[in-house]
Amino acid sequence: MDHLQALDKYFTENRETHLEQLKDFLRIPSISALSDHQGDMQKAAEWLLESFKQAGLENLSIDKTDGHPVVYGDWLHAEGKPTILVYGHYDVQPVDPLNLWESGPFEPEVRDGKLYARGASDDKGQVFMHVKAVEALMKENGSLPVNVKFIIEGEEEVGSPNLEKYIEENKEKLSADIIVISDTGMYGPGKPAICYGLRGLAGVQIDVRGAKGDLHSGIYGGGVQNPIHAIADILSSFHDKEGTIAVEGFYDDVRPLADEEREAYRALNFDEEALKEEIGVNELFGEKGYSYLEQTWTRPTLEVNGVFGGFSGEGIKTVLPAEAGAKITCRLVPDQDPEDIVRKLRAHIEKHKPTGVTVTVSEFDKGKPFITPFDHPAIQAAGKSYEKVYNVPTAFTRMGGSIPIVAAFDEILNLPVVLMGFGLSSENFHAPNEHFHLENFDKGLRVIGDYYYELSEFTKDDLNI
Repeated sequence: MDHLQALDKYFTENRETHLEQLKDFLRIPSISALSDHQGDMQKAAEWLLESFKQAGLENLSIDKTDGHPVVYGDWLHAEGKPTILVYGHYDVQPVDPLNLWESGPFEPEVRDGKLYARGASDDKGQVFMHVKAVEALMKENGSLPVNVKFIIEGEEEVGSPNLEKYIEENKEKLSADIIVISDTGMYGPGKPAICYGLRGLAGVQIDVRGAKGDLHSGIYGGGVQNPIHAIADILSSFHDKEGTIAVEGFYDDVRPLADEEREAYRALNFDEEALKEEIGVNELFGEKGYSYLEQTWTRPTLEVNGVFGGFSGEGIKTVLPAEAGAKITCRLVPDQDPEDIVRKLRAHIEKHKPTGVTVTVSEFDKGKPFITPFDHPAIQAAGKSYEKVYNVPTAFTRMGGSIPIVAAFDEILNLPVVLMGFGLSSENFHAPNEHFHLENFDKGLRVIGDYYYELSEFTKDDLNI
């Protein structure tokens, strides 16, 4: 019996036990955003620590931070073999609106081959899979083919405000050869994917101030600058008519897209017509010369997220407003720097601000982009493990969104990051009726266990490229 057969036997024999254990984990309402759940956060951390112990991990600890704790465990007896650092989170999103849930958000229920509960997909279910993969290997062999370290935090859903400091203070404790994160999704049902790149983020708010108070548009209109006109001028200056960003120097540091990546994206046969129907638009729009996937995965953006000012109630109010504003965010790609982009935005706004108003710019969220070369051995090994279990080729993708802590891991620990997810975009994470397809739970356990064996074939030097 080879190791994949042994894993299959173990997970088949223990499936119901594992599901009940996962349900126990999901029953804990570990909502990091709500102070009323402080005790639940500690309970979830303690539950996770006990599951580490039962799996055979050692050097267990619940490490305090300035917020919710980090749960740590390791097994480090595979001499000469690579070390994997597994990251995930045990906190979950709030559950509102509660009336839209078909079953209680913390009362796990299986329906139609799906496990419904808050955290089922994001991220308790996926964290649990890594723990059980370790348990299976330890029960079957008494050892692991590689060294592993687990760092599971309790603040991902509130932006991981204390994790970066924790990583900085524990560099030696967290030293490894690769980082594996299962908090992302597959390309589609039955279509496994390895995400090797995420866009970064830079957000600002623009506030425009005119007169000291609202003015009568009949008396003052035409003689005093209108802040809404001014913010509209500024916003329209950000792009040309074809959607290219017109901020000077915005594209200077953008890493070109490799031909191999373009070929890989074309091979996915993405259906743009189906997308248009799904989201209810008659045409897609974006930077010329790039496909939709290239635009949303590999090119930077500047989007207006909201505009405010003036009267917007029922009927007409003949007012010349005193102030107006807008919120914008930029998604960034390798090798753009959020601080540099904000400086360029400030310079552009200063250059294009109309006369007769005062303009201020406030900075908000920032996060650096991340990328691991998709031909990296750790990425390719993950693809092989997916293919063994799913019996289809693995897609190598980037994501248009941002997970700032991934870039922090990359920057602070200087390690390749493997985003090895098993969720689906349809699983309602962050929304009512969150669920996890048990097909991917079952297959994912086997993929993860096999991946540890795949990585054991490499030396540390093989992964240090």
